[in-house]
Amino acid sequence: MTSAADATSTAKSALSAELAAMPLALMLVESRSTLMLRQRAAQLLQDQLGLASAECLYIDGSGRWLGRDGDEGQFDCSDFNHPYAHVIRSGKALTLSVADARTRLDDATFQQQVAALGAGSYLHIRPLRAADKGREWLGVMVLVGTQSRLRSLTEDPGMVAFDALLCRVWARLAREQGERQRSRLLQDSLAKLNDGARRQALADQLADDLLGQSSAMQALRRHVVRAAETNLAVLLQGETGTGKDRVARAIHQLSGRSKGPFMAINCAAIPEALLESELFGHAKGAFSGADQAREGLISQADGGTLFLDEIGDMPLALQAKLLRVLESGRYRPLGASEERCANLRLVAATHQPLREQIREQRFRADLYYRLGQFPLELPPLCERRDDIATLAQSFIRDFCEREGRDEMGITPAALRLLYRRDYPGNVRELKNVIDYACAMTPQGADIDAYLLPGEQSDQASSASEVTEDAGFALPDDIDDLRQALRDVESAIIRQRLRRFGGNRAQVAESLGLPKRTLAHKCQLLELDTK
Repeated sequence: MTSAADATSTAKSALSAELAAMPLALMLVESRSTLMLRQRAAQLLQDQLGLASAECLYIDGSGRWLGRDGDEGQFDCSDFNHPYAHVIRSGKALTLSVADARTRLDDATFQQQVAALGAGSYLHIRPLRAADKGREWLGVMVLVGTQSRLRSLTEDPGMVAFDALLCRVWARLAREQGERQRSRLLQDSLAKLNDGARRQALADQLADDLLGQSSAMQALRRHVVRAAETNLAVLLQGETGTGKDRVARAIHQLSGRSKGPFMAINCAAIPEALLESELFGHAKGAFSGADQAREGLISQADGGTLFLDEIGDMPLALQAKLLRVLESGRYRPLGASEERCANLRLVAATHQPLREQIREQRFRADLYYRLGQFPLELPPLCERRDDIATLAQSFIRDFCEREGRDEMGITPAALRLLYRRDYPGNVRELKNVIDYACAMTPQGADIDAYLLPGEQSDQASSASEVTEDAGFALPDDIDDLRQALRDVESAIIRQRLRRFGGNRAQVAESLGLPKRTLAHKCQLLELDTK
């Protein structure tokens, strides 16, 4: 027969047995995050002990703030106007009545928390700290219930065991979450590095088509790679001769549409009456001379890229039709009764100031903004003079391959003139200059300064105008006689070199100089490298 003492002992240990039950422990251990753990622990305590409420507050990464799940406010761990700071500082549990909490503590967030609690209720606050060597603070547990129920928890072995299990699982999950977060950050960093390296590799590949190592060209190649990764319409703007057609082809070749067609048209080169047919196509009999149906460029570019050069010259009526293609992907050929679908990527280019044309009502504002989803500004040659030597060498190689000429170089004196030259026609003008100089250079020789066409040759000889019989017309503003004499001598030699096609022997004979003396003067005057 069970004695009264045994019954009392059994009753006291009932709570310990209930809290230490294996299913309850498993619920904590199987939690997949600290948030889930806190929610499960609070719910278990509330249900098993018959409490009014239970909550676990956590210390954030800074160690200064106690947070509540659900963004319901936070508490400063160093502010003793609420009891949580006392518990963390002392490391001991604290029990107080709600009535005392309301009258003695003036923390606004804490008062808001206890406002909904009954005046006869009690708060039991327990510190939660990891049991490992670091002993880091995890947070506090807040239990609300009757005084008798909470008093029995103070030294209850089951509650102590529950705290220990909770803290152990919490610390483990926190470490795992920290490791997962660090792993994600590392993976994200590696992904960004790999992505950056991939983009840089693609930009480097473009250096064979978009020549130049100036900062402006490096930036342009990076932007081309980014543009190619999207399906956005690209608007290329820049001065004439900056290579907009090359950029358009580069965008196509790097894009997911690279296996599709690349169709190009210069809107300024096609008469207005024919441009619509070129773009949209026409049905048989659509107009006089339309003996058979014809596919337009929009149809031919399906699955690929359509490049519209000089879009600023497109008539307003066609601009409206093009806008509809961009917005709906649908169009109707001239004279056709049914609409067709087009899946294409549009790249447009212009050297004209489209914003001014919009103000003058010569270009549609809605089309401008639709075309400019990914705007790219191409730098003029004056902003990338460091690339002139690279471009010149490339144009020389192209000329020699095209014309079947032996390899040739270019003298430093010629390069210096190229660097000083103005290029309103940009890269296209430089190419024309080089092609002319290559054609004028004798077989086996290098391009020399006197062979460059245009205003630089004229400027070089204008320092002293030479005539065959009448002498010189000297400028009036000479302030350096030695330099003026060098300019006159240089102008004379340049003129004779042009006259005799670069034949040094004939030039020396015409000037009454030994060939060695002429060669020395050419070197001093930086007319060549020989």
